[in-house]
Amino acid sequence: MPVKRERTERYNPRKHRDQTDWERVARLTDAEIEAAVASDPDAAPILTEAWFRKATWMPPLTKKGVFLRLDPDVVAWFKEGGAGYQTRMNAVLRAHMLAHRKLAGRPKRTRTKQAKA
Repeated sequence: MPVKRERTERYNPRKHRDQTDWERVARLTDAEIEAAVASDPDAAPILTEAWFRKATWMPPLTKKGVFLRLDPDVVAWFKEGGAGYQTRMNAVLRAHMLAHRKLAGRPKRTRTKQAKA
């Protein structure tokens, strides 16, 4: 039985009005912003110059298009989960790959900029 999905509505700036009080935000001082961030356990820390000096750029990994022949029942099972079935297939394959690499004692993939083929 297919999973019933909740309907999501695409963002429309004419229909969905911003509820942020931008005038109040503009009046906040740096000290007030830092205090608000420090008091919020879910907030990311404020990024400092030292953080930016240590940071390194990680280029996004690109997917490689492949033609793959799969059993119809395998494809049907993943599609039953709705949109994103190819992403889920990729996640299953990645978990399998990492588990077997760990068993073989191979290092994990490093993120490096790939040469264009």
